[in-house]
Amino acid sequence: MNKEYESRLSKLNKLNALGVTTFAYEYREFSPIQTILYSASDAQQGAVYQTAGRITALRLHGKAAFIDIKDQNAKIQVYIKKDKISEEQYQVFELLDIADIIGVKGGLFRTKTGEITILAEKLKLLTKSLLPLPEKWHGLQDVNIRYRSRYLDLIANPEVKNTFIGRSHIIKSIREYLDKQNFIEVETPMMHPIPGGATARPFITHHNTLDMDLYLRVAPELYLKRLLVGGLERVYEINRNFRNEGISIQHNPEFTMLEAYQSYADYTDMMNLTEGIISYVASCLGIEKITYENQKIDFATPWQRKPYLNLFEEYCKLKWSDRKEVIAKAKSLELPTDNRQYEHIANDLFEKLVEPNLTGPIFITDYPLSLCPLAKRHRKDPDLAERFELFIARMEIANAFSELNNPLEQKARFEEQLKNKADGMISLDDDYINALLHGMPPAGGLGIGIDRLIMILTNQPSIRDVILFPTLRNQ
Repeated sequence: MNKEYESRLSKLNKLNALGVTTFAYEYREFSPIQTILYSASDAQQGAVYQTAGRITALRLHGKAAFIDIKDQNAKIQVYIKKDKISEEQYQVFELLDIADIIGVKGGLFRTKTGEITILAEKLKLLTKSLLPLPEKWHGLQDVNIRYRSRYLDLIANPEVKNTFIGRSHIIKSIREYLDKQNFIEVETPMMHPIPGGATARPFITHHNTLDMDLYLRVAPELYLKRLLVGGLERVYEINRNFRNEGISIQHNPEFTMLEAYQSYADYTDMMNLTEGIISYVASCLGIEKITYENQKIDFATPWQRKPYLNLFEEYCKLKWSDRKEVIAKAKSLELPTDNRQYEHIANDLFEKLVEPNLTGPIFITDYPLSLCPLAKRHRKDPDLAERFELFIARMEIANAFSELNNPLEQKARFEEQLKNKADGMISLDDDYINALLHGMPPAGGLGIGIDRLIMILTNQPSIRDVILFPTLRNQ
């Protein structure tokens, strides 16, 4: 690489000596390559176009050459001939390398093989690349390079670029659907004086001027519900959350969530909203059925709805209330049991034995109340909560409640979490309790994991494949 860098640096110096601007300020009035290719069939021989892109191939033929240039969406061939461009521009051409970015203008023609080509009349260097593309960049597969140098991954692998363009379209479709349902998009703080809204270990930072510790948000939930108190009846936020926990193919410490809250609704309304959002996004992508990780998934609605305890009994072959047997089974599966509350041991068993069977889409409903500190008690069974989780392809995609709006009960549950030293609980959020004391309407709340949903809809095996810059260990 050092020799290559020195060679390119030498060419840069030669270009500078010629008075060439090697890092242009702008380049305007050009057509995207895809537009040129689409219009080429109707264009007359010699129709003149101007475009720009990165050089991806350079083939010399004496005093002429074929260059491939590529922009965001397409590639086109350019023919450089010494007698067709000025002497100064030909000198620039002789100092070009693969990966340089150029602008060209010229008439279209087809080669003997039928390839649409621009015969360059003008050539302009826009950016001199001082490092080459990686070895075998056309099929860059090394995941370490791909994730750490996403810019190279995007150059080398068109399908990766398509994934992230698809991600943008998916998020846009979610916004479109919610806007049509009269939700308004809001923004809430990313630094919290007290972590809340989820049981998770937070990242801690410090504000120097105020001399106070702050916590990167683990969830925006408590702020969004304050807005319900304030009279905003349908709100949502597509937000970045931060959890100081493990990394896996389904987990990244920084991730994207949709959270939506609707006054005068409950968790059944949230199931309908969830179906509506994901079905709308799938229809925008032209998806009805997919195969993801060898699992056949049909997005046709309505989706299955099954109670948590029924599934626990079906796959664990035990009742939730069989405490001794549940703990014994957890130990036999080498799940942690020491210094853990019973409900968390039992839920570990659920995750181990039930969730691997949930191809879905399926709503798991009516969780044990002890697992749901922010959800309302079930109106028919006080030991349960009005909560659901949506599973697709064995992954939790969404979580929703009939929201707890009784300030006295909420305070008691927070105190219980503090007593049990739940992750992230450092003190009571008195301001949130105070908001509830002023009266929050009955409401349903919903969270959807955007990254996991995109994994499924774009057929990617790891969350790192749908996050442009995933969190990685230092090299």
